[in-house]
Amino acid sequence: MTIPLPERAGRRCHNLINPLHSTHYFSPDLERELTAVGIEDPKAAYFSVRAAAMGPVGAGVVTATFYNFRPETVARRVPAVWETASPEVVLAARARAVDATLRRLLGEETVASREMAEAAQLALRATEACTPHTRPLYAAHATLPAPDEPHLAFWHAATLLREHRGDGHLTVLLGAELGPLEAVVTHTATGKGMTPKWVLATRGWSGEDWDAASARLRERGLIEADGGLTAAGTALRKEIEVETDRLDRAPYEHLGAAGVERLTELAGDFLARAFAAGAFPQGMTGKG
Repeated sequence: MTIPLPERAGRRCHNLINPLHSTHYFSPDLERELTAVGIEDPKAAYFSVRAAAMGPVGAGVVTATFYNFRPETVARRVPAVWETASPEVVLAARARAVDATLRRLLGEETVASREMAEAAQLALRATEACTPHTRPLYAAHATLPAPDEPHLAFWHAATLLREHRGDGHLTVLLGAELGPLEAVVTHTATGKGMTPKWVLATRGWSGEDWDAASARLRERGLIEADGGLTAAGTALRKEIEVETDRLDRAPYEHLGAAGVERLTELAGDFLARAFAAGAFPQGMTGKG
């Protein structure tokens, strides 16, 4: 008899797995590996490592699939970045960076542990139920072979689960009629998203863009004059997460309640170690 998943069990698991995937974006190991192949611009670095699985795509594809970057910011770097390093070269550099990052943040003992091997097995099993339809970033990464080393296999599976949920989330945002910056502004207003300062520094938007998006959201009754969410805005963000959960339920239902609970426990321990090792920049999230 199948035991139903507890409410939000998949989301809780994702919220611990997703940051473990993301550690390499902030890693000096990635900067070192990409600089070695000629990519020195941090924005070009992010676009290249996340898009490389799709091949040498143009700015339109990256803008569509990444969603919350200013299109002009993407166009200044894509597809030019592929003239510096091909997607194959970027993927190899990313693999080296992920290996070094996980070893540095988690320690050699954790990387070689039975717990890591167990986490990799569980996460890969969950990905068996992911589907590629209308999920371009997931579908592209799903064509990449799973590495043999458990810590890299775990990271690969975490990447698939992250992009699977993320692709579905964009569908929900479109249904909620939240454009790229409106989605970021409302997420920031929850206190869980990136700070406005971080968004402006990394996503290419200007202060004027932010103010204009905020004005549109106020007209819809979704945010207050001080930038906080209204009751309607809070309800909308809740609906977005619930619908995202629904579209992303298959991998966690496939893994089962016990498997999800164990994967959540293991990922939580790994993430705590990564945080303690300084995996993420200070002041990246929150309303400030």
